[in-house]
Amino acid sequence: MKDVIVIGSGKIGPTIARLLADTGDYHVTVVDRSAQQLAEIESGPAHSTAKLDITDEAALAAQLSGKFAVLSAAPFQLTVAIATAAARAGVHYLDLTEDVESTRQVKRIAKTARIAFIPQCGLAPGFISIVASDLARKFDSLESVRLRVGALPQFPSNALNYNLTWSTDGVINEYIQPCEAIVNGELVEVPALEEREEFSLDGVTYEAFNTSGGLGTLCETLKGKVNTLNYRTIRYPGHATIMKALLHDLGLRHRRDVLKDILEQALPTTVQDVVIVFVTVSGRRDGRLVQETYANKIYSAEVGGRITSAIQITTASSICAVLDLLAGGKIPAQGFIRQEDIKLDAFLQNRFAVYYGQGEATKGRGATVGA
Repeated sequence: MKDVIVIGSGKIGPTIARLLADTGDYHVTVVDRSAQQLAEIESGPAHSTAKLDITDEAALAAQLSGKFAVLSAAPFQLTVAIATAAARAGVHYLDLTEDVESTRQVKRIAKTARIAFIPQCGLAPGFISIVASDLARKFDSLESVRLRVGALPQFPSNALNYNLTWSTDGVINEYIQPCEAIVNGELVEVPALEEREEFSLDGVTYEAFNTSGGLGTLCETLKGKVNTLNYRTIRYPGHATIMKALLHDLGLRHRRDVLKDILEQALPTTVQDVVIVFVTVSGRRDGRLVQETYANKIYSAEVGGRITSAIQITTASSICAVLDLLAGGKIPAQGFIRQEDIKLDAFLQNRFAVYYGQGEATKGRGATVGA
């Protein structure tokens, strides 16, 4: 069994731990500073917990010593501290962060490391980048790569048409920070919540708009190779207008703690959600302009005897699959590893990727996009 540390006992960390421990191939220790949250996590022969203040560098280093890997499901503010500790301990590092600047710092840390640093291993960034890269490889030259992802309630019942299924801090961050994109062949920053579009999938209308972090390192990878590259978050129509009013008109982008409190007090959580993955790539093949689309819906399901949300399932299974590929020698064990370096076939053949198959991924079925 390989010993791994999962940092964070919020919505995703315990799901990661259950998936890994249930294989019998990993012993997992979930680490967090909250004794209350840790007490809610079941323990067993391959599954334990440890209370620890992550900001205590010495204590974190001691916890990581001798382990195979550390998987960070902690808030993005802790990313650099955990990556630094992993480098010092010689422990493979994986995370779920969407924060662009944190990933840049992880890349700098990885330059002199002798172990693997694999950030952004979740859904978006993460799986979405693996899909987009796989589609892009099928073209002689690229024209556009458009990535759309959303985690939505199956049964919206408020004006925002939204329930909390993910980190509130993460959602606010992606609604505020500048967004990377490639426009007319140039790498640029575009504002969050802008460039709204509508599209229909399986008869349901959605909106999508710019958000930060979802592209991961794809902009850097495809710069000079594609004319248009962008990432937009999927919501039900009307969501963007209300969020813009809260963030800009009411100035809550400058009072994030207030906005977080409002959202967490007013919006209920739910495990009855659906994750939508929608990637469209167009370009030249044998001299002709062609397009390929990957579309998938993943719903909440039972995992380890308990109903688990789709965003928990997709995020946790993705980082578990990448860890499994690392442990099996199917991806490099040293340096900075980009999600787009991982082959889609290898990912989907991994035992943890079974959850991505439940939505019966299609190529282009029932999808229309408009301005």
